[in-house]
Formats: sequence, structure tokens, C-alpha cells
Amino acid sequence: MIVMFRRSALAAGGLAAVVALSGCAAFSDAPSRPHDGSIDVVAAFYPLQYVAERVGGDLITVTDVTRPGQEPHDLELSPKQTAQVALADLVVYEKGLQASVDAATTQSGAELVDAGRVAGLEPMSHDGHDDVGHDHGEEEGAGDLDPHFWQDPLKLAAVGDAVAARLGDLDPTHRSTYLENAAALRTDLTALDHAYATGLADCARHTIVVSHNAFGYLSRYGLDIEPIAGLSPDAEPTPADLGRLHALIASDHITTVFGERLAPAELSATLASDAGVRTAVLDPIEGLTDETSTDDYLSLMRANLTALEKANSCP
Repeated sequence: MIVMFRRSALAAGGLAAVVALSGCAAFSDAPSRPHDGSIDVVAAFYPLQYVAERVGGDLITVTDVTRPGQEPHDLELSPKQTAQVALADLVVYEKGLQASVDAATTQSGAELVDAGRVAGLEPMSHDGHDDVGHDHGEEEGAGDLDPHFWQDPLKLAAVGDAVAARLGDLDPTHRSTYLENAAALRTDLTALDHAYATGLADCARHTIVVSHNAFGYLSRYGLDIEPIAGLSPDAEPTPADLGRLHALIASDHITTVFGERLAPAELSATLASDAGVRTAVLDPIEGLTDETSTDDYLSLMRANLTALEKANSCP
């Protein structure tokens, strides 16, 4: 039988705190804790939702508080979403990436998985320039660490293992199922890692120009990442940044400037047009859109690999 997840003093304390923060009206349409035996999991944004669903399967209910098409960096929780965090049994988030989620977890009695800590964040890659004009703001999180760890499939696999362990603590009856699901996820992610390592090993070029600094973890596959903007997708580059990138495109014979789906395309499109090269999509997989609603993390990562291989003339 599933252990029913501390739905007493801790939950009551968390709910009281949310009322204090958001007002009693916050609960006019707030959910109550489920009573169907499933574990209620809140994921902060899509890659964490994907991991939770793969590991928990139909034994859990997952709510992603970042809506499809919404930029995770810009998330502000509604009172209802704050209540969902307070009422959850498990919250999978990345401390320092979304301030409103961080604040809500301090008022929640839920178990927590800090994906960034589990994955092991690495320093932000500045790619030989001084980040002139790149305003990282508060989204940069702890120090100068790159939060986009899910671009490394093996780091995401580590998060899956942590989620399985925490779900097993909440629901010992199904511990073996969670561990088996996490192992299957790790197998898929290891195969994806191998595909990237082999697919990008012998390319004519190894430099990519991207819309914002969300792809630093791809450097483990030999890529040099040159972002137009900084950590936040709406950060503004300076004319000096754009001039340096224009010169780099010419000197390195770069064929493609990569834009993305959740960020404005004007900067990447303008740079590509001025440099006389094409544009393509490289999805940071921070969230799904209407266009990618039938995709998942694996299919989007493989589509990214295909785009990279084409742009860099990989065999």
C-alpha cells in the first residue's frame, strides 16, 4: 500500500504559509491533495516533467507549472500554482533558475529534488569573449553556473535516478518499478549521448552560433558555442558582439545561425541575413510548443543533432 506522503502537519503548515503569501482567494480554485493513491508531483519545467513521467509512469500524477510555449526563465507562479507546489508530495525543480518556484518550495511540505544539485552544474561558457552586453540578471542562479544541464543527457539521467530514489521513499511498495523505469531512462539517454559523441566527432566545423547561451553543455561533444545573447533569451547583445560574430561567421565558414522556438527570432534572423547564411532551429528544450506538442525530450534532442550535423557538414 502506498504511504500517504505526510499529508498532515507539514502540509497544513505549507498551506497556511501559502495563504499568508497569496491571500485566502488563492484557494478558490486550488486543488486538494489527491485521494486516489497516486503521488502528486510538480515539475518546474519540461525536461523535469519528462523525467518524472518516465520514472513514475502511471503511479504518479505530474503537473508542469511552466505552460507549453512559456519561457521558463520568465515564470511567475499564479496563486493556484503556488498552492499546487504546497500540496505536492514531490517537487522536482532547479534551485536558482525560477525564483517564484524557489519561494514556493520554502512554503511547501513536499519532498524536493533539486535537479541542478543532482546533475552537477558546470561554469557558464563565455567562449573567449567577455559577455559584453549580456545581462544575466537573477536567472543566472548560483554564481556563474550554467543551469541548462539537460543538454547533457547523462546529467539528466542522474536526475532520473534521484527522482526514482525519492519516489521509492514515498512509495516503498513500488520502489523496484521506479528504479527499473529510471534504468530504462538511463539506457535511452546513454544511447543519445553516444549518438551525439559519434555524430559530431568528424565534422568540417565545430563552431555554432546560437540565439542565447543555453547550449554550453554541448561543448563536451567538441562544439564551440557562440551565443548571440546571454543566459536570458531576451538579453541584448551590443553592436560589438554582433560585429565579432559577423567576423567569426566569415572566418570560420559558418553556414547557419541557430534560432529557437521560445525566444524571439529577430536577432538570429538579422545576423544570418547580414552574414549571408541560413537559419535553423536548435531547440534548448526548455519547454514544448504547439509545434512540438507531439515530440518529447528524446525526439527533440535527436532533431537538434540532425540540425548540428547538417550545419557543420558532419559525415
